[in-house]
Amino acid sequence: MFLYQIRNDLALKLVSIQDAEETFQLVDKDRSYLREWLPWVDSSKTAEDTKASFLSFLKNYGEQKSLTTVIMYQGKIVGIASFNKIDWTNKIAYIGYWLGSEYQGKGIMTDVAKALTAYAFSELKLNRVEIHAAVENKKSRAIPERLGFKEEGTVRQTEWLYDHYVDHIIYGMLKSEWEQPI
Repeated sequence: MFLYQIRNDLALKLVSIQDAEETFQLVDKDRSYLREWLPWVDSSKTAEDTKASFLSFLKNYGEQKSLTTVIMYQGKIVGIASFNKIDWTNKIAYIGYWLGSEYQGKGIMTDVAKALTAYAFSELKLNRVEIHAAVENKKSRAIPERLGFKEEGTVRQTEWLYDHYVDHIIYGMLKSEWEQPI
């Protein structure tokens, strides 16, 4: 079981089937907000859909392909943060995240992304961490920018969001550039 304490009121915990209902309720409550930037929201119609996703995440974790965690803030699930993919050959982790709207502006996601980046370099011994964010998603882009990730380029029409494509900015951090303590 993966549990990573970031600060007294904030931790990352490997997703579990027991967390599916609470996570689904958070998504369902914030559906229109999350839908703006997340392509999977419409396919998450029930807690059973969330359980199925969590089973897939756990399978990939067991195969060391990814790491998906619930973000625990003051004892409640407030979002998801993950290494969506871990490329062991090239030593790269790809971070993804979302946070319920009422929990934004508290430094949660910045601390989460900082912790995942530090973990990738110190514990997993990776060389590179990437974060991709839609060009117009200013809140998501602010996270890697705050942490000193380098903006490395734009990938055009890389994600389909319901009725249109969006471009993504790629941010990268190399282990040699990371100076944050764990």
